[in-house]
Amino acid sequence: MESAYKVGLREGKGGLVRMVEIFVGVDVSKERLDVGVWPEGVGVSSFWVRNDEGGIRELVGRLLELRPCLVVMEASGGYEGEVALGLRDAGLRVCVMNARKVRDFARASGILAKTDRVDARVLAMYGWALRPEPRDLGDEETRRLRALVVRRRQVVEMLMGERNRLCRASYGVRGNIERVIGALEEALEEIEVEIRGLLEGNPTWRGKWELLVSVPGVGFALTSVLLGGLRELGSLSRRKIASLVGVAPFSRDSGQRRGKRSVWGGRSYVRSTLYMATRVAVIHNPVIKAFYQRLIQQGKPPKVAITACMRKLLTILNAIVRTGKPWNPKLAINP
Repeated sequence: MESAYKVGLREGKGGLVRMVEIFVGVDVSKERLDVGVWPEGVGVSSFWVRNDEGGIRELVGRLLELRPCLVVMEASGGYEGEVALGLRDAGLRVCVMNARKVRDFARASGILAKTDRVDARVLAMYGWALRPEPRDLGDEETRRLRALVVRRRQVVEMLMGERNRLCRASYGVRGNIERVIGALEEALEEIEVEIRGLLEGNPTWRGKWELLVSVPGVGFALTSVLLGGLRELGSLSRRKIASLVGVAPFSRDSGQRRGKRSVWGGRSYVRSTLYMATRVAVIHNPVIKAFYQRLIQQGKPPKVAITACMRKLLTILNAIVRTGKPWNPKLAINP
């Protein structure tokens, strides 16, 4: 298959016939996969298959015959994972989109109804209209690291919840909560040991790990999240990486009015870990600390100053990975 969107000519009855770009949308649920095709009238109607090994195999076979330019699906809590990998391994171009973007597109197109069949068609229309670039799904080792990072975050959240409950728990349940906390702490330790083993066993990850932890305020949590969930680090410009994570301010101007700038969107799981690391960096990292104090002296609210420091820390890490040079306070002032 060609890797670019292209309309060409092929031999047909009566001479050359114009080829039609076909886009496919797959609405993923736990039990089934609804498939929509756009544009309509290409001789292929909507269909569905089961979301299991046999259904995915059937889907791959039917789409290989159809040869779409792109297959678009939404992130569906992990149910889309095996489907996307099966299609990618078959040589199909796959794009997994944020559900909010697709829903906004549907409303803008005047499509207010929401069923699995409608959603599949909307996904196909989204691909046809906006031509999103497929996101690299990564190899097996990368997906394993990403899954461990996600699981670590889940365990940390459960652990924080149990510790908060312990503070106000009555005597009758304290023992139970303490046992749960102990089990969660053991699980967290096992996960972190497995993450470290993956990072140390991969030369590329190990090199990036050593570069990232050379920055004061950056530790295990942020480094593992960046390596597992932000593979673009070091390959994008400072503005693009900030926008991808969701720490780039967006303008809200109209006519003579100048609205308040604010951050929006991005990868929330990366941003939340970056926030905690920045709180540490404001105390222990001389460059980030001086930057934060300067913003406060200029009258910036603490929340705005912290967000600006998050962006600065991220651009520093991006530059360090891009150049392959460890932390240097003199170079970090203007990364």
